[in-house]
Amino acid sequence: MSGHSKWNNIKHKKEKADAAKAKIFTKIGKEMAVAIKEGGPDPSNNSRLRDLIAKAKANNVPNDNIQRTIKKFTDSNDINYEEIVYEGYGPSGVAIIVETSTDNRNRTAGNVRAAFNKYGGNLGQNGCVGFLFEEKGVITIVDEDEELDEDKVMEDALECGAEDIKCDEGEYTIYTSVDDFADVREAIIGLGYTLATADLAKVPSTYVDLDNDDDIENMEKMLDKFNEDDDVNAVYHNWNA
Repeated sequence: MSGHSKWNNIKHKKEKADAAKAKIFTKIGKEMAVAIKEGGPDPSNNSRLRDLIAKAKANNVPNDNIQRTIKKFTDSNDINYEEIVYEGYGPSGVAIIVETSTDNRNRTAGNVRAAFNKYGGNLGQNGCVGFLFEEKGVITIVDEDEELDEDKVMEDALECGAEDIKCDEGEYTIYTSVDDFADVREAIIGLGYTLATADLAKVPSTYVDLDNDDDIENMEKMLDKFNEDDDVNAVYHNWNA
């Protein structure tokens, strides 16, 4: 990865990431619905729901909103979302995975296919690019005020059980195994660090460079289009931006 953000280039411009936060709890809510349906409403017995609650809190969602959402999806039998993963290619063969939660498979498939086609890519078969990614826990700490000591952050992360840590211009990205993710996240919080993001993510093993201006523009527009879609939970790619 080029530093910290190749697994999540939706955030390639801060203002676009800030705008996306307005929709993030809608997307987390859908993931909660699936988690509750599969494992029940008690986070102490449902690790996925517990992780989603932590994700919501990391995005400054008030606890009252979180509890109302859990109650809503616990009490209702009419809200049914299914998770569908799409794989395909962007400009110049960039590998892309789009994770969705939807109550209308046809709508979501149509929107995803249209975004691929409009911006120089194409939707592929399941498995066509998935082998290029490995699921990891990914935790980020942003040192906007440049108050953190890089060596200390790295030492603390490794002592908490991280597999790897990278720093790029004041943003620390900490990688964990899937099994250790929750424990590492809580250990880092316990040391007093404020997390910018903490989630499971698909990290690419190889990267593709885009040198053509049109390809770069199309890739950015494609990522924005996916990010604007309420059915899309996450997008992963191997563009070496």
